[in-house]
Amino acid sequence: MNGATKVGAYVLGLAVVFGGALGVGKAVGPVGDTAAGTSPGAGTSHGAGHDSANPAKTGGTGETAQAGRAAEVPGGLQVSAAGYTLMPRTDVVEPGESVDFRFSVIGPDGRPVTRFTPQHEKKLHFIVVRRDLTGFQHLHPEQKGDGVWSVPLTLPAAGEYRAFADFAPEGASGMTLGMDLSAPGDYRPEPLAAPVRTATVDGYTVALAGDLAPGRTSRLTLSVSKGGKPVTDLEPYLGAYGHLVALRDGDLAYLHVHPDGEPGDGRTAAGPGITFFTEVPSAGAYRLFLDFKHGGTVRTAEFTATAGGVAVPATESAPAEEENTPAGEESPSDGASEAPEGPETSHNSDDHSH
Repeated sequence: MNGATKVGAYVLGLAVVFGGALGVGKAVGPVGDTAAGTSPGAGTSHGAGHDSANPAKTGGTGETAQAGRAAEVPGGLQVSAAGYTLMPRTDVVEPGESVDFRFSVIGPDGRPVTRFTPQHEKKLHFIVVRRDLTGFQHLHPEQKGDGVWSVPLTLPAAGEYRAFADFAPEGASGMTLGMDLSAPGDYRPEPLAAPVRTATVDGYTVALAGDLAPGRTSRLTLSVSKGGKPVTDLEPYLGAYGHLVALRDGDLAYLHVHPDGEPGDGRTAAGPGITFFTEVPSAGAYRLFLDFKHGGTVRTAEFTATAGGVAVPATESAPAEEENTPAGEESPSDGASEAPEGPETSHNSDDHSH
């Protein structure tokens, strides 16, 4: 069954999301319509995740969410919003096989959208992750004409995946739409990794300082080091020193936030710290994915973080131990779960070599 056939069946699932069920897997909004209580920019990730959440730019305290934002549907939960619909050519991909994955964004007039406003140096960002929050990929498709987007895609293992298209149609607000993909086979989901304060990837260590708090602005700083020495020459990637994607465990609500400042602005250092202002919509566990570039290669560091005092059950592979807070940073104060002392191993995905 292709994506077009499945769209109608998703409508009922949206009501479950409003009911607070984090385990919803396929919740989407009404095709061609704006979800109730949302603005045309509902589901947008860039504004809500960066400028409007930065107290330095809004003049606010950052302690409470804006009243209008409370009614917004988190990004990525809908296949359609504000009259725009994500339409894949197929939603089944054989695991381990590289395919030319193609899709379109259908506009309010029923035609494929062909003109987009670039955001962070790209017209469209494409995020793919398995529903157990493994196998993260950050891709950038190419336009092939007639409103068709194309991207080489490999789903590494069997399972259910969620794909997010992050874009801004010309003349419209930015938004994030989501769709489900299937890789047939024996799907054995992995347990969510326990919260940690450090992650390692390719000899780099990334330390996380700060805590998520539901419904209000949180300041997170991720500091990059290598061989015990801070990295102070991070390279710009898509117009920034780092990009952070946050996905809520359960329904995979999507937040794409960007750091405070940008390369060349006269005040933002090229590391080791990258500071983000972000706002998570609810209590729960979140998976954080930090993309950073150094030595000509983009790498991804991964973390689990919690908001609102939610605890992640300990597993044999990730026992709960004493928290490791980076030197010079304050200990968590928002009720976050204690984190293991050892760093989490992240991945260096070839998906960034575009």
